[in-house]
Amino acid sequence: MTEPGGARTLVLEGVSKRFPTGTVALTDVSLGLGPGDFVTVVGPSGCGKSTLLRLASGLERATAGSIDVRAASTSYVFQDATLLEWRSAARNVELVGELRGESKAERRKRAQEALDLVGLTGFESQHPRQLSGGMRMRVSLARALVAEPELALFDEPFGALDEITRLDMQTELQKLFRLKRFAGLFITHSVSEAVYLSTKVLVMSGRPGRIVAEIPVPWDYPRAPDLRHTAEFAALTGRVSHTLGEHS
Repeated sequence: MTEPGGARTLVLEGVSKRFPTGTVALTDVSLGLGPGDFVTVVGPSGCGKSTLLRLASGLERATAGSIDVRAASTSYVFQDATLLEWRSAARNVELVGELRGESKAERRKRAQEALDLVGLTGFESQHPRQLSGGMRMRVSLARALVAEPELALFDEPFGALDEITRLDMQTELQKLFRLKRFAGLFITHSVSEAVYLSTKVLVMSGRPGRIVAEIPVPWDYPRAPDLRHTAEFAALTGRVSHTLGEHS
């Protein structure tokens, strides 16, 4: 985890967002994260969580405040796997290398390494329609990882998965984070998911969204799945849930 005053990959200071319709989505949001930080944002529906992520990615512009992205490479993992249906799993992951102008041999090698890392060895030639929802999301994660991001943004990537697959993907992602140590910003509606994955949980208020609490998560990585069943985990999720309820 980065230390106060240390290197930062993403810094938001006093950021607000008002849409042309007049809706104020965010107000006075400040945060900073760097390598080794996995920050999860929870908040009520419509509080501006996804808007925050779009601002960090450059897909939206802030109305006020400043956003400083100091990452050489950023990956964005959406709620849907967003795969190209006419490409195989490997070819979907290779797309990053194609856009960067890498040789065919290099991008194939890197794609294979990424697919191996997310547990999809043997499924390289399968097309998205032939894969389960969890496997499709693994391809999406491989595509994000192959870019070797310094900053990884996640917009509720596991929200559409069944509970068992979702728990498996949480475990998989935190293992990948331990290996790669990118700066991660993760949006979710699930308090338990936020606590299991994060180094810190940010709680947002109802619209207009603002950060009302920063709650550190104390456990080192890798985190065993059984952590979710401990009294300590229940106490921390309870604290986050209580804070969320106070500001919804």
